[in-house]
Amino acid sequence: MAIPPLDTPQLLALAAALGWASGLRLYAVLFLTGLAGRLGWVDLPGDLTVLQHSLMLTASGFMLFVEFFADKIPGIDSLWDLVHTLVRIPAGAALAAAVFGADPTVWTMAAALMGGTMAATSHIAKATTRAAVNTSPEPFSNVGMSLLGDAAVPIALWLSWTHPLLFGVLLAVVLVGMVATIWWLSRFLRQLATRVTRWRSTSLLRR
Repeated sequence: MAIPPLDTPQLLALAAALGWASGLRLYAVLFLTGLAGRLGWVDLPGDLTVLQHSLMLTASGFMLFVEFFADKIPGIDSLWDLVHTLVRIPAGAALAAAVFGADPTVWTMAAALMGGTMAATSHIAKATTRAAVNTSPEPFSNVGMSLLGDAAVPIALWLSWTHPLLFGVLLAVVLVGMVATIWWLSRFLRQLATRVTRWRSTSLLRR
């Protein structure tokens, strides 16, 4: 039985999901999307078909394995996020644009802009949240936050394929929450940095 192609709402939802989820778990996005296309669960549109190639699946699967464990270790996770600031955002833009093919049409350019913005928002929210969580000495909250991110990616992709309108509503709510989180945690981290600086200055003066 042939898989019906994705309609316009599904394409838009998929582009948004790929961009947003790339800011959280880029390699999970690459592997799961390619695997879904390879197994025939979804007819990958545009230039996304390259993700289901065996070599691409092997590479993204390996990096997914590495990221899964790197994201569970306090300190290493923040370093991983810092390095991937240069990777996740342009990748999110490229994946969203690939939904509509390589032709530089209005849809493709708009999708790239949307995907890059979504990836930047989710990446910054994730990085600031994990940096704040890392100030706690216990490791359980760190692992819990990481597992939450692991679960969010397949759920987002599945919703974008099967319930695009519902996904759009939920994504709007999540984005508002992420922006609020970035604003609040940025203040918290700045205050924490100020306290640490003052403490170090006081300790040096006492010596």
